[in-house]
Amino acid sequence: MFTARQYVEYLIATTNNYTCTNLAEHLTGAEAVSHDAVTDLLGRAKLTPRRVWEVVAPLLHDGPASYLIVDDSVQNKQYSKQIALVRLQYSGAEHGLVRGIGVVNLIHTNGQAQGFYPIDYRVYDPDGDGKSKNQHFREMLLRAFSEKGLQARTILFDAWYASVENLKLIQRLGRVFVTTLKSNRLVSLSKETGYIHLEEIDWTPERLREGVRVKLKELPFSVRLFKLVATNGDIDWVITNREDDPQRPTTADVMHTECDIRWQIEQLHRELKQLVGTEQCQCPKARAQRNHLACCYLAWVALRLRAQELGTSLYEASAVLWHDYLKNELRNPTIRAVGYP
Repeated sequence: MFTARQYVEYLIATTNNYTCTNLAEHLTGAEAVSHDAVTDLLGRAKLTPRRVWEVVAPLLHDGPASYLIVDDSVQNKQYSKQIALVRLQYSGAEHGLVRGIGVVNLIHTNGQAQGFYPIDYRVYDPDGDGKSKNQHFREMLLRAFSEKGLQARTILFDAWYASVENLKLIQRLGRVFVTTLKSNRLVSLSKETGYIHLEEIDWTPERLREGVRVKLKELPFSVRLFKLVATNGDIDWVITNREDDPQRPTTADVMHTECDIRWQIEQLHRELKQLVGTEQCQCPKARAQRNHLACCYLAWVALRLRAQELGTSLYEASAVLWHDYLKNELRNPTIRAVGYP
């Protein structure tokens, strides 16, 4: 009987072609299966984010100094007409609207370059469950602390999730948020000045270094606002509710570091798409798409563990699978060059 383990191992080993047909064509001998056996598994099994959590939980280095990062990713299905869960939505990778399957991801990191793991995810299916991406955001955070018992104190996310409701939730949980604001957001420096645009603030050298206390509309507590200017001139408006700590002052340098850590979730999105084929499943049923995604996360974790053993990147760990094949082909080519003795 064809198993989910075999499917995960297929996602790790194959390149470019992630179809059920390709898998069936390459399973031979005693393990030979039909295309239908693969699609039946994807349509029948019920692999959920809980399975991913069970696998990664023992791998985490959790503590108050750890971070949780939230962001969403769109699995591009713009050429697919009959796949469930596909809807028109904004894709940051495409910088515009595409037809695809949206997934909201939650990852845990100790802040080190290769210290992150996905711990939860949600498929964006408002027609099926009536939930927005922000509702998924809040539910995953609540479960991270109440059910998973994580101690990570700081939560990183971008402006899409910087709603008043989300910020208030994190404050109630006794956690710290570090997030960006859209440039058109209004803030208040004092009751006398009222609400002004971010660009209207007088950014003195001291404010650029240490930030400035501001109020956001409908938010019952103040936050510290930073103007982070990149070397190419791009500006990020960053806010945090972190209280002053003499041992580790909250400065622009700290905000730069934590915004850099937030990009780890973009690395996860890229590796899921390029190395294990999250976008590539063409099965029309919603359950098959969900099972395919779960297997992709499990395949990614397996690659991450192998990369750690080899002391290399996930891309190198994946490429190693083909080293012996190339060596054999160079020694004894299946297809020989013409025009040479």
